Amino acid sequence: MSGPGETTKQTHGPADGAGPSGFDYTSAAQALTDAAARAGAAIMTHFNRGTEVKLKGDKSPVTRADRDSEAIILAALARIAPDIAVVSEESCGMIGALPKRFFLVDPLDGTKEFIQGRRDFTVNVALIEDGRPSFGLVYAPARALLAVTVADGNAVSAELHPSASGADFSHLRLTTLRARVPERQGLTALVSLSHADPETEAYLAKLNIAERSSVGSSVKFVSLAGGEADVYPRFGPTMEWDTAAGQAVLEAAGGRVDTLSGEPLRYGKTEHGLRNPSFIACGCRAP
Repeated sequence: MSGPGETTKQTHGPADGAGPSGFDYTSAAQALTDAAARAGAAIMTHFNRGTEVKLKGDKSPVTRADRDSEAIILAALARIAPDIAVVSEESCGMIGALPKRFFLVDPLDGTKEFIQGRRDFTVNVALIEDGRPSFGLVYAPARALLAVTVADGNAVSAELHPSASGADFSHLRLTTLRARVPERQGLTALVSLSHADPETEAYLAKLNIAERSSVGSSVKFVSLAGGEADVYPRFGPTMEWDTAAGQAVLEAAGGRVDTLSGEPLRYGKTEHGLRNPSFIACGCRAP
């Protein structure tokens, strides 16, 4: 994916460097891209052969693909940042107080799409610092699509096929992601495949919508970051691990994710069980 007229392509990794807090984006992108390729291979094995599906306590589905992907991602995080706490959808249990810095992991975002044989499911990894998603990786293995922050305010995408042997980030062909300014002739809106609701329809009815597309999982955030769409309203329920990685990528590309009051969507909301309020994700500025 790429923004209109502002892409740069590389056949090497970005220059080494740490973010404002000292977190090394480059090392994280390298290690987690390798892990994502391997997690993607595990997910696609189950996708192609079929997988066992169970219901969790909240009646949402979980599969062996979720578990296998989670094991790979958690092992990678333990190697690169053993001192940073991890909250993962499939193993979070009861959530108490969280530190100012922690990882949020959704090893298979879009499980319903996965079960139904659709391609819009992702692996999500985000670093939360003081309530903000500062680093994010979104990987859609069925689309061979990787999006990742490589520096503060810099996100890239790349073609990445699932591989049980992993991947070398420095060998990928990278495209800088840039959210676009809304088109005058009308906005392109993204809506959820699995969570249509009257509130979304009412919100979109107030805008000049020229086109709309139904997309699943965190692929919506990557589409906004790549300048392929303008707005994604979400009034249905989401959890923090559903959105953090996509928000990090989108904000690094110049976009925004705001609550209905106009404040940036924040993280570590343990008082709400890590549930998100309604939000609007958009390109360079809110419509």
